[in-house]
Amino acid sequence: MGNKTAKVRLLRHTPNPEELVAMSARLCYSPSSIEEISEGVSRKDQAGFINKIMDMGHLTVLEHASFTFGIEGVSRSLLAQITRHRIASFSVQSQRYVGETKSQNQGDTFGYVVPKKVKLLGEDAVEDFCNQMSQMQKWYDQWVERFGGDRSGYEDARFVLPNAAETKIIVTMNARELIHFFNLRCCDRAQWEIRAVADEMLSQVKQVAPTIFEKAGPGCVGGPCPEGNLSCGKAKEVKERYLKNG
Repeated sequence: MGNKTAKVRLLRHTPNPEELVAMSARLCYSPSSIEEISEGVSRKDQAGFINKIMDMGHLTVLEHASFTFGIEGVSRSLLAQITRHRIASFSVQSQRYVGETKSQNQGDTFGYVVPKKVKLLGEDAVEDFCNQMSQMQKWYDQWVERFGGDRSGYEDARFVLPNAAETKIIVTMNARELIHFFNLRCCDRAQWEIRAVADEMLSQVKQVAPTIFEKAGPGCVGGPCPEGNLSCGKAKEVKERYLKNG
């Protein structure tokens, strides 16, 4: 059950997100009535409205478009990071109600993520890590049994589980918060797991809202590196990579 690979899927999004954002932008700077605005903005004009409003820094109109992702095969370590983004909604698989016992997992251990640096050390290191996860599974099973052997034991038995334990998340963010999320988490200095998830999220939203997310990515894509002395030193290379993929 170990060595998980993250899976990201855009489950739902606001219908015609770029049309809605363009309509909102038009409303702010037009004497048109709501009825006239509701008739929409022609597709050929949407990009113009969106680019103009974003260049002005008037990003509140982006908040009308939301995107919901299903994410699985990620660690509890990633969960601690992604939930720091406050303007978002999260639903997380519960370790109180979903057990990590062998019978539940249909495998030798609970699902877990092997850290990148462990993999870089080679097969022996990965084997050591997996053995440690197996030992934690034994400890977990022992505590569940001592707590009664049923679901009532999951709540406190989970305290012996590691940050590596797999979790599943559904997360919803509006377009403005997503751009901020990408600024921070697509950065080369972001932790590898959340950076990989952010990159995949960005790739998927670009397919449904290419103008909104055209220049999205790490902070250095839209200007100087915000990391200062902590910069990775590859701003030019990173910027070219994200703009090319756009």
